[in-house]
Amino acid sequence: MSASGVAFVIPLYNHADTVADVVGSARTLGWPVFVVDDGSTDGGLLRIPQTDGVHVVRHSRNTGKGAALLTGMQAAAAAADYAVTVDADGQHDPRDARRLVAAARAGGRPLVVGARSGMDGAHVPSSSRFGRAFSGFWVWACGGPRVVDSQSGFRAYPIAETLALRTRARRFEFEVEVLVRARWAGIPVIELPVSVTYPPSQERVSHFHRGWDSLRNAATFSRLLILRALLATTPRSTAPPRRIGGTRAGIR
Repeated sequence: MSASGVAFVIPLYNHADTVADVVGSARTLGWPVFVVDDGSTDGGLLRIPQTDGVHVVRHSRNTGKGAALLTGMQAAAAAADYAVTVDADGQHDPRDARRLVAAARAGGRPLVVGARSGMDGAHVPSSSRFGRAFSGFWVWACGGPRVVDSQSGFRAYPIAETLALRTRARRFEFEVEVLVRARWAGIPVIELPVSVTYPPSQERVSHFHRGWDSLRNAATFSRLLILRALLATTPRSTAPPRRIGGTRAGIR
């Protein structure tokens, strides 16, 4: 995979204050950038830099983060075979994507997860710390990889393999289902630490609904557990998890 085989996919939903900086930073790496506006209503599209290499795809209504990621990968497939996904809220530095891509280039066409470091910071919500530990357990229980941060949106996906997975989730729960289905399909899943910035709560914009999205996650895990039991899809590996930069990496 060459550098020209990489594209950014940025799902956007009402992050007008941060999306321009995220797109601008991503563009400094020289890779094409695909922004998928998932029915935003705050005028964020008007703030996206109109420059070569930046492509905008629009959903007429909000259909969910997972749907936006899939739309972005489908659009990026014509220009790349790997998609680096990064959220539009400014939580991550897109320039860290070089490290994700370097891990992907090491061989095996893995799905690479950027595990957020510094989650014990003052501005990090306790619900985020609990959520990723809780979610990580259920990803493993469903036959997925052991990962530290199953909810991170900063990832490098092998496009063709990811689009071939039969994921059903289309909102936030897509990001946990795709990890489980990747391991079922024999796609290596590795993890390495990345930096993260959490602004004070009054400045942070999150669209995760603790009630509805928690229920969707629970329904997704229940469905995957049932499928695993019915299909006996994957025997659990006895090999120890691989580590990159001090972070566990589940390998098939």
